[in-house]
Amino acid sequence: MTAVRGRALVFGGSGQVGQAVVARLLDAGWQLDALSREPRVPRPGLRWLAGGFEALPALARHYDAVLSCGPLDRFADWHATAGVVAPRVVAFGSTSLAVKRASADPGERDLAARLDASEQALFAVAHARRADAIVLRPTLVYGAGRDLTLSRIAAMARRRGLFVLPRGATGLRQPVHVDDLAATTVAAIDAPGAGGRGYDLPGGETLAYREMVARVLAALDPPARLVELPAPLFAGLAGALRASGRLQGFGRQAQARLRQDLVFDGAPAAAALGHAPRPFRPVAAMFGTD
Repeated sequence: MTAVRGRALVFGGSGQVGQAVVARLLDAGWQLDALSREPRVPRPGLRWLAGGFEALPALARHYDAVLSCGPLDRFADWHATAGVVAPRVVAFGSTSLAVKRASADPGERDLAARLDASEQALFAVAHARRADAIVLRPTLVYGAGRDLTLSRIAAMARRRGLFVLPRGATGLRQPVHVDDLAATTVAAIDAPGAGGRGYDLPGGETLAYREMVARVLAALDPPARLVELPAPLFAGLAGALRASGRLQGFGRQAQARLRQDLVFDGAPAAAALGHAPRPFRPVAAMFGTD
């Protein structure tokens, strides 16, 4: 029987990353209070609390750790005024802080600015309370079938038997599995001297966007075909699909990033938190079903 490690409060525990974090924490012996807007079945060690940031239920005054697997800005706002006391706070942010800081899209620049401000606020409040705060910034998340990138690609490919990319989609990526993020989250709670900063969490393999997509398509049953179009033709097709309502997003900035290397250094997280992600070896179950 696993010894009780402590009591933790988890925001976003029903999300794609949160589910994996909750499972890892329970396996490690933690007692959990987790928030959800929808009714959920409790299990040993896990108590679901109904509510969200806009309508929080009554919370305990003291926790051994507070974790956020949801929107960083909303969590940072709550944390700034919360009466909850915890010596360790671990929250998920995003590598979009760096990727979109200099974007030509004002909305993307605003997102990066909000992420940066939220991180700094979280660190400042934790420091004032003599607590340690850590922000985890994953790269391209996969594995639970709920992400909006690779699972979305898989869903489109299943329907059509193919997926279309522009030629030159060779920008480097580092997809990271949700369970590797969960393992690092649990380790971050106890990591000595690791607080007061953010850590990029890349996956265990760096590969071209085209190759990443090709592996996803090959993992499907039946496998789907990758079709590459000249970039101008692809841009016109994507624009037409957006105009007809059959495609959301994927505008000029997103298309330009297919040719950009989005590579992050995992060494600090490996040294401080033991981050040890797996290489990208996808199977169909990682991308859900239609």
